Amino acid sequence: MQPRNMSMSGVVDLAAVKAAGEAKAKAEQVRAEAARQGGSAAVPPSALVIDVDEAGFERDVLQRSAEVPVVLDFWAEWCEPCKQLGPLLERLAVEYNGRFLLAKIDVDANQMLMQQFGIQGIPAVFAVVAGQALPLFQGAVPEAQIRETLDQLIQVGEERFGLTGIAVDAGADAFDPAARPAGPYDALLEAAMSALDAGDLAGAVQAYKNVLADDPAHPEAKLGLAQAELLARVQDLDPGVVRQKAADDPADVTAQIAAADLDLVGGHVQDAFGRLVETVRRTAGEDRDAARLRLLELFEVIGADDPRVTAARQALARVLF
Repeated sequence: MQPRNMSMSGVVDLAAVKAAGEAKAKAEQVRAEAARQGGSAAVPPSALVIDVDEAGFERDVLQRSAEVPVVLDFWAEWCEPCKQLGPLLERLAVEYNGRFLLAKIDVDANQMLMQQFGIQGIPAVFAVVAGQALPLFQGAVPEAQIRETLDQLIQVGEERFGLTGIAVDAGADAFDPAARPAGPYDALLEAAMSALDAGDLAGAVQAYKNVLADDPAHPEAKLGLAQAELLARVQDLDPGVVRQKAADDPADVTAQIAAADLDLVGGHVQDAFGRLVETVRRTAGEDRDAARLRLLELFEVIGADDPRVTAARQALARVLF
């Protein structure tokens, strides 16, 4: 799978610009001041994940980035893919044990930050290193690729800016993001998540289907199945080829459907919906049914309560009736 990640070249190029040298000097000054005051105290694992707003951005992100890379997770309550990515990033923040800090930013409550970072779709993940902002990735990304990106980020933070992370007191609290009462389908859902983490999309699809076979309305399984099937569909696609076909021939329904899948995986929800609504409008028969059904499947990925789904349903109704 090749999601449309933002380039990591900005990380590598930081050392080539004047701002990088200034940022390094500032980071060293901050660490020296902390050392004079006795050093930074160890934090509990729960402090590795924080909620950040516009008022606290300077303190919680820019200042903290002088001692540890700060990863920014731009999300919203209505964004279903965010609900899958968010817990994964939180788990990795604890696992990496202070080598990066995760700052979660609700875009609905922080529109100015969203505009300043030029975000077009969510989930979107950035980082701030020694005061320098850089894009990491956008949309649905496999865990293995996220780990690789984080490893690159941490390496750059250490080599370019001397950021060694923050000390963590593992015994300070009993933080466990996975701790919750066991439910009747927990084992199957956990198996599905493990399969997704391992890149076994077929296994994840089957695990979610096993839950739905017993409980057809199970919301988490329905969402998980829709997302796993979407990832499976785009896994072997060549985005450049697909998008070129879709651009060259608007009447190629197969290309339009594949391009819509790529749009959604890349976080461009409205583009995906608009593409399929327009395809439904100008087609008939089996082609129209294929585009309509794929659109309904993508609605499941995002969630019925999402306002973009509501708007797309209305647009679909207008072209159908």
